[in-house]
Amino acid sequence: MSISREDSVQTISRKRSHAADGEGGTGPVSDEAALSSPAWDKRRALTTDLMERICNPSNLNQAFKKVKSNGGAAGVDGMTVDQLFDWIKANKEAIISSLLDGSYKPQPVRSVEIPKPSGGIRRLGIPTCFDRFIQQAILQVLQPIFDPTFSDSSFGFRPGRSAHDAVKKASHYVNSGKQFVVDVDLEKFFDRVNHDILMSRLARSVGDKRLLKIIRRFLTAGHMKDGVVIQRGEGTPQGGPLSPLLSNIILDELDKEIERRGHSFCRYADDCNIYVSSLASAERVLQSITRWLEKTLHLKVNITKSAAAPVEERKFLGYRILSDGRLSVAKESLARFRKKLRDLTKRRTPRSVEKVAIDLTPFLRGWLNYFRLSQSRTLFYELDGWVRRRLRCIQLQQCKRFKTQVRFLVSKGISEINAKRHASSGKGKWRLSQTPVINKAMNNKWFELIGLFSLEKSYLLLKSNGTA
Repeated sequence: MSISREDSVQTISRKRSHAADGEGGTGPVSDEAALSSPAWDKRRALTTDLMERICNPSNLNQAFKKVKSNGGAAGVDGMTVDQLFDWIKANKEAIISSLLDGSYKPQPVRSVEIPKPSGGIRRLGIPTCFDRFIQQAILQVLQPIFDPTFSDSSFGFRPGRSAHDAVKKASHYVNSGKQFVVDVDLEKFFDRVNHDILMSRLARSVGDKRLLKIIRRFLTAGHMKDGVVIQRGEGTPQGGPLSPLLSNIILDELDKEIERRGHSFCRYADDCNIYVSSLASAERVLQSITRWLEKTLHLKVNITKSAAAPVEERKFLGYRILSDGRLSVAKESLARFRKKLRDLTKRRTPRSVEKVAIDLTPFLRGWLNYFRLSQSRTLFYELDGWVRRRLRCIQLQQCKRFKTQVRFLVSKGISEINAKRHASSGKGKWRLSQTPVINKAMNNKWFELIGLFSLEKSYLLLKSNGTA
C-alpha cells in the first residue's frame, strides 16, 4: 500500500496576529483547541492505518536496505547488521503481528559518549539493529506526512535540503541588510525533549494509536550503561533513524512562532539563528524567544552560548558570515582542521610521506566539499602551504641519518654542498621545512606527483563548475 498524495501534502494553517516581540499577540494555539479543530480531525482521519503502511512488504524491504547500507554498531543485544536479515526472516510473522496489534516493545539503547568538537560530551543512544530497522520503517511512512508541513526555513534532516542551503539563505538575509543575529543555543536539546509535548504534536497528525504507543515506547525505553538500564523520562536519544524527525516535529513549533512574529531565520536541527536589523531588536528577540521556549516547549536556552550580536561575531554551521553576506570559514572550524591535520601527520608515525599524502585525501576532499562556499581563495592557498610544510617535516624526520638526508636532497636536485649544509644544521625540522633549499627539494610539483590533494586547485575547479 502506498502513501497517497492527499496524505503527503496536507498542511497546517494557523491564524495568528503578527505582534511585536513581547507585545500582545494571540499566543500559541492550545493543544486542546488544535486537537478538536475540524482540520486536525480530518488530518488524523487520513492516518488511522499507518501501521498497515509500515508493515507493507515494500516499505519493510526498503527499510532493511537502508539500515544495511548505513551499517553501524550493534546495540545491547549484540546483533550486527550482517545478522539482521536471518533474524527477520526467522521471526517475520511475529514481528508483523506485534506491530499490527501495537504490542511491539523496543529494547533499551546502548549508551555511548563521544567528545564534542567544541568541548563537553555528547551522549548517543545506539538502538539494536532490529529497532533501527523498525524506526526506519516508521520514518519512511511519517516523513512524507510531516515534511511538507515544516517551515521553509528549516533545513536539518530533511529530504533535498542541506547545511549549504541553510548557510546560503542566512547569507541572503545578511546581504539584504539584516546584519545582527540572535544565535539560540538549546542546552542538551536531545536529552531534554518533553515526551508529553512531543506526543501531543504527533497526535495532531497521527490517528493510529498503535503507532503512537510504539513511538512512546521508543522514547521511554531507557539506555544501558555498564550493564545497567537507566529509565528515561525525557529526551529523544541521538543515534536512531527516527530521532531527527521527532526533533523537527517538536522544533517546528519554534519555527511557526518565529514566523508568526515576522522574523527571518534559519534552523538546522537545534541550531537556530534569527536575523534582524539592529542590536536592540536582537537583544529583545533573544529574551522573548528564551521565555517562550522555556514556557511552551520546556526547553532550556544555554545563556552562555547564545547571544545577540553582529553576524561577523558569530558562526553558523561552521561558517562565518561577513557583514556584506560573503561567507568564510569560522575560526573554530579552522582550529579543528589544524588539530585534525596534526593528528593525521604525526612525525613519528611509521609511514612514508607518500602514504601520508594519500591517506589525507579523504579528509581534505571532505573538508573542502563542506567549506566550498567560503569566498576566500587565499585561505585555501595558505592551508595548502601549511599541509605541505607538515609533510616536509615528516620526510625530514624519516631521513634520520646525515647520509640519508643528503642522498634524498641531492636526488631532488639540490647541490651536494647545500644538501650537506642542511643535513648538518642544528635547526629543528619545523624551521628547516620552510627554508628555500627544502622548499626547492620538495616543491609543489613533487607533492602533486606523490598524490597530495590540493585545496586551492580543487576549490578553483569547483568554482569554475559553479558548485562553489
